[in-house]
Amino acid sequence: MTSRLAVPAVHGVLPVFQTPFHEDGEIDLGVLAKEIRWILEQGADGVVMGMVSEILRLDDVEVTAVQGLACTIALEHRAQSVMSVGAESTHVAVQRARRAADAGATALMAIPPLATAVDDDEKFAYYSAIFDAVDVPVVVQDASGYVGQPLSIAMQARIAHEFPDRAVFKPEAPPIGPRVSELLAATSSRARILEGTGGVALVDSYRRGIVGTMPGADICWAIVALWQALQLDDAGAVERISLPLVDLVSLQTELDSFLAVEKHLLKRQGVFANTAVRGPVGFHLTDAAARQVDELFEALQDAVALGESR
Repeated sequence: MTSRLAVPAVHGVLPVFQTPFHEDGEIDLGVLAKEIRWILEQGADGVVMGMVSEILRLDDVEVTAVQGLACTIALEHRAQSVMSVGAESTHVAVQRARRAADAGATALMAIPPLATAVDDDEKFAYYSAIFDAVDVPVVVQDASGYVGQPLSIAMQARIAHEFPDRAVFKPEAPPIGPRVSELLAATSSRARILEGTGGVALVDSYRRGIVGTMPGADICWAIVALWQALQLDDAGAVERISLPLVDLVSLQTELDSFLAVEKHLLKRQGVFANTAVRGPVGFHLTDAAARQVDELFEALQDAVALGESR
């Protein structure tokens, strides 16, 4: 087991970074470093490598390099770093968990196996092996918003009971709000839960008792502003920011649409040099869709700027 002096909490605004590529498909580590620093400069509490980082399209050598860079920069900023380690086998997930923890990750995140339909006992054994391999928190990610079947509330509550100090949950199966409340009820309100819909369900989820959110990197500055407004109970700012934010994120309905929109906006803000995605690509942003994205993005900028000017 990788040793840690203390178990840090997983909380606040934790954007999932995009992986930038050169036009030939190789990872652009220079731009990645720039992106991670930019995210933290926007006031985020940390960074995450997850599904929208195209982790399923990277080989193990690339994953190790990306996670090492992200953890190093996060450590420099005294920020959290949450690295995904899920795999199709328990053995591989455990090896990935140990490597990510050794790289300095302050927490891990794991989707369940996707290719094999297994029951709750098998899923519990899979997650237990990851928890037992490291001593940092582990985010149990219900990635059914992208792929797979929803994780049962009963299985997640069992994990919360078995690993009360390190278990964190990221429910993505609809309906988000009721499932957040169900998990809290099943754990006597002890479960630590993160919102994972890009911000669409953030306001409702916050009011139900979440401890943080994992949005995309592209509009992390708006999520930071919304999170702060929620903490201050500033109803006017919450409504002003959340309306264009929800409209913008709602355009993204599956993994490749998140990739297309987020990379488009990262390029627009000067963070990325291009919008390259590793194929095969299931979604392409049309000119008309890009104009709609830009209009909503500008409305979101105005909503956040209005609050900053007051």
